[in-house]
Amino acid sequence: MQPIVVENIVMNYAVEKTVVEALKGISFTVDKGEIFGIIGPDGAGKTSLFRILTTLLLAKSGTASVDGFDVVKDYLQIRQRVGYMPGRFSLYQDLSVQENLEFFATIFNTTIAQNYDLIKDIYQQIEPFKTRKAGQLSGGMKQKLALCCALIHKPTVLFLDEPTTGVDAVSRKEFWEMLHRLKEQEITILVSTPYMDEAGLCDHVALMQKGIILSVNTPDGTIGAFKKPLWAISAKEMFRLLNAIKADPSVESCYPFGQHHHVVFKRAEDGEEKLAQIAKEGKFENVEISSIKPNIEDCFMALMKE
Repeated sequence: MQPIVVENIVMNYAVEKTVVEALKGISFTVDKGEIFGIIGPDGAGKTSLFRILTTLLLAKSGTASVDGFDVVKDYLQIRQRVGYMPGRFSLYQDLSVQENLEFFATIFNTTIAQNYDLIKDIYQQIEPFKTRKAGQLSGGMKQKLALCCALIHKPTVLFLDEPTTGVDAVSRKEFWEMLHRLKEQEITILVSTPYMDEAGLCDHVALMQKGIILSVNTPDGTIGAFKKPLWAISAKEMFRLLNAIKADPSVESCYPFGQHHHVVFKRAEDGEEKLAQIAKEGKFENVEISSIKPNIEDCFMALMKE
């Protein structure tokens, strides 16, 4: 039995006399004990999906199950078995760290001591601040407290909606290290994130945009599906260079990426010489051209274009 099964889920919202399609018939499955990432920008439909799977929202159509329980018929059983950490910090800000944790343990008819081994590695990092009110914690500490509260009843499936948004790079790294330790406890983890670099930390990833899943694969499999040569180019006038490359009919796509533009040609044989020609005709200075390997973001851009 797969812990998460989603089949043709559709979700619409009525906004000012118009209908917004949040989810457009998406389907995927998640294997037991894996970290499955839903990767996509804001507005992709990630939060709507999480709310449906955690029984907080009813889909317009389609079916889904968590741990073998239907998200509509068996919502009470699901709520006892899953942990959910929403994107927005939702704990009681006027309660202390310790009080929040005790409160959530009581809700699920358990105690901190009973499941302390599960949260020990995480809680030890915030224990020095256990008497501090949750609203006074830093962003990273808030996320660790929220994760402890989501785990205190020992869930079989953990839902994390953009858990690292707004936290510093060190806290992001620590958070993902904690998730991999939780995976060793055979907890299935569904995590959403807008950060493409976090895709490589998952076992499987679903690339999502505007309510559609573009691809479901392993991180290596996703990158391996990018078949055309990819080029990076930089010059002194980057914006003018971007427009010059896009105007060339032989170019399939060109987009900014850090200090370079990433370029894909319609024909595989076009490449360095063609870019050099565009740069020469435009009289660009300090031109650097190199062949590069794609990453998840390059794959996402290619799938969006398709």
